[in-house]
Amino acid sequence: MLSPIAPRIGAVFIPVSDIHAARDWYCRLLGLQPDGEVLFGHIYVLPMNGGSGLVLDSKDYAGPNDRKPLFHFATRDIVAARDFLARIGAAHEQIADGVFVHFEDPDGNLLMVADVPVAG
Repeated sequence: MLSPIAPRIGAVFIPVSDIHAARDWYCRLLGLQPDGEVLFGHIYVLPMNGGSGLVLDSKDYAGPNDRKPLFHFATRDIVAARDFLARIGAAHEQIADGVFVHFEDPDGNLLMVADVPVAG
C-alpha cells in the first residue's frame, strides 16, 4: 500500500511556558537571530541543519511531561494522510488549523503528521 506520509521527521516539538522568552533563550543557545515569526501566537520554529525544525510551543503548556508530540511526520496532502490513517486503523483526530492531524501508534504514543513548510 503506497503511503502519502513521508519517511522524514519534519520537526521536533518542545513545550515551553513563554514563547518569547523560550525563543530568545534557544536562539541564544544555538547562535541564531530571534527574527522569525511567532506562528498562531504560540509556535516558534528554529531552523536546524538537515531540514528538520525545532519547534517551541507554548499552547496549553502543562510542563515538560505533557502529551505533545515530540516530532511530526511530513506530508504534502494532509487530507490524504488523514484518510490513510483511517484506512490503516490508527486512532486519529480531525485536521486542526488546516494542516495538523494527531494520531496514536498501537502503544498509545501520541504522534503528528503535518502539511507545513520544512524549516531551514
